[in-house]
Amino acid sequence: MVEEKALKPQNSDWMEDYEGQLAVDVYQTDDSVILKAPIAGVKPEDLEISITDEVVTIRGERKEEGEITRENYLCQECYWGSFSRAYVLPVEVIGDKAQAALKNGILTITIPKQEKTKVKTIEVKAE
Repeated sequence: MVEEKALKPQNSDWMEDYEGQLAVDVYQTDDSVILKAPIAGVKPEDLEISITDEVVTIRGERKEEGEITRENYLCQECYWGSFSRAYVLPVEVIGDKAQAALKNGILTITIPKQEKTKVKTIEVKAE
């Protein structure tokens, strides 16, 4: 049987401060690009979303309730603090018509696609 090692790494910087990266799912419909991100514990007022024709950027902060000292953690897998994510859009969108909703810890951003130039065919009439 293998003997368990110490629960905490010996390095005192095992919980270094850094900005977390947000996981996203992105898909498209005929009319929109939809981006979904799990952000449980984040309030809408702690989010900032910016959209250009090419990039969606989400910034926010997940705040811990109460104060727990680093020495008391045995493991910390949940990210607390500032996070951000920029996603390059594969199609042109209308950023000023985008909508964002936060429901059950899932952020959903719906961005309408720009109207593509459609190929027009014309009928040739015999004279």
